[in-house]
Amino acid sequence: PVTSATRIPLIANGTTDISCDSATNNQERWNQVAFSVTEFVTANKFLSKKSANLKTLDDLKGKTVVSTSGTSNLKQITALNAERNLGMNILAAKDHAEAFLMVETGRAAAFVMDDILLSSLAANSKAPADYQVSSEALSVEPYGLILPKGDNDFKKVVDEALTVVYKGDDIKKIYAKWFQSPIPPKGVNLNVPMSPQLQAVLAKPTDSYDPAAYAAVPEAQKNMGKKK
Repeated sequence: PVTSATRIPLIANGTTDISCDSATNNQERWNQVAFSVTEFVTANKFLSKKSANLKTLDDLKGKTVVSTSGTSNLKQITALNAERNLGMNILAAKDHAEAFLMVETGRAAAFVMDDILLSSLAANSKAPADYQVSSEALSVEPYGLILPKGDNDFKKVVDEALTVVYKGDDIKKIYAKWFQSPIPPKGVNLNVPMSPQLQAVLAKPTDSYDPAAYAAVPEAQKNMGKKK
């Protein structure tokens, strides 16, 4: 088991060979590790209670906000807080579950994280209808499997294996099973259709960290993503 804070150091020091989780592929991380071709495309958004009526980043001005330690999301919201002089009190949770609990119990007004993770946490909560994920995206987030830097032979094996799946006939069935159907054991359905960005990645796999490399991303989101 790893956390968002330990997964990259464990790859970098040779303890683990591959990390398969919700890791954003960005330029800074390539200094320590490598990434596979993109496996998923999400966006940095925030979750809050519907009753709070928080729609945009500006609505979080002066609020207590939480994100998960060791994530690019925490770094970005900290930078935006300073750039826009929002005066937010930003807390770092040890993991996603703790961060969600802070919103659930009123210790934080919003949880900044990748939208697919926020949707999953809300869907599995005690009262899914009480929460909303912002429509405003702070950045585009391409996910990749984390690999050792410089091991080009291993990266080639991983990339080719993923590409075979992406270009095969079963990828739509795999996606529908996990994102548009009831998931055991609770039967929770995330109801998240495949985005245009992910469709583009499946058609033309890439390991790029540049948000501009992903199709169907609004220009504003591309530019914001480069600030990360």
